Amino acid sequence: MKRLFLMRHAKSSWDSPGLSDFERPLNDRGLNTAPFMAELISRRGLLPEFFISSPAVRAMQTAKIVEESSGSNAVLRFDERIYEASPNTLRQVVSEIDDAIASVMLIGHNPGLEGFIDFLTSEHESMPTAAVATIDLEIEQWTSLAKNCGRLVSVIRPKDEAQKAGG
Repeated sequence: MKRLFLMRHAKSSWDSPGLSDFERPLNDRGLNTAPFMAELISRRGLLPEFFISSPAVRAMQTAKIVEESSGSNAVLRFDERIYEASPNTLRQVVSEIDDAIASVMLIGHNPGLEGFIDFLTSEHESMPTAAVATIDLEIEQWTSLAKNCGRLVSVIRPKDEAQKAGG
């Protein structure tokens, strides 16, 4: 059994029209939401052994904040294939992970993440910014990733959690 966490980057800024999509950083809301989600997943015991992220600025910032704010000592790696990735490309990236690792968090972008959830679980889930999906995979090796090999355990959305907390 493997566990895959899929996280969409936190909210990004559109304030600098001269920046490319790849270069857009997190905005203030994103800079506040990323550590909130990191603490939440840490409290719920949802920390991965390994992080892999898109190198787009907003995803990279999200990944670093989540890793640091969660208290994780997991390795963080960046893979350019995650930026603008299709579900099939995400499958390829994840299938290359070392089998000694049982749990991975992939930080990326829509629509690829929503499509990847659908591919792995046949569940259609909305992934707003900073949302985290947890998927248990009925596989022993990452190379065995296949359609419908996973079960969606949960999707944690920042807005829902903030409302529960009264904020």
